Amino acid sequence: MSDDAANSADSGTGSGTGVGTGGPAAGAQVPDAEDRKIITLARSARARNGVPEGAAVRDETGRTYVAGSVELDSLKLSALRTAVAMAVASGAQSLEAAAVVSAAGEVPDEDRAAVKDLGGAGTPVLLAGPDGTLRTTVTAG
Repeated sequence: MSDDAANSADSGTGSGTGVGTGGPAAGAQVPDAEDRKIITLARSARARNGVPEGAAVRDETGRTYVAGSVELDSLKLSALRTAVAMAVASGAQSLEAAAVVSAAGEVPDEDRAAVKDLGGAGTPVLLAGPDGTLRTTVTAG
């Protein structure tokens, strides 16, 4: 994340606008352009695959990895854990940010733990509703 984006996330302000129809929810930061991109990618994965959640992560080089939740008889993975696994399998060394689009009200601890394992405790995890509106940003740790 750039210094400007980090400062925007810390201060709760930013130069971007909300993704979706209503802008960010009360208490949520305004996402920058790069964060809006991963929210849009996560929303697209959710819609395209007809799954309960979509996720996208951005690695240290700016590459993005997009996934939906996996629901097989023998394998169940959240969209965020799937996206982190795709990043690791592709050689990512770290994460700059992660986004989840879901009807859920929070990002589960085990999903945040996966982001923390690759990106560190301070990695921002953005949670947006199905319409793409940012609800909240938490850290991985």
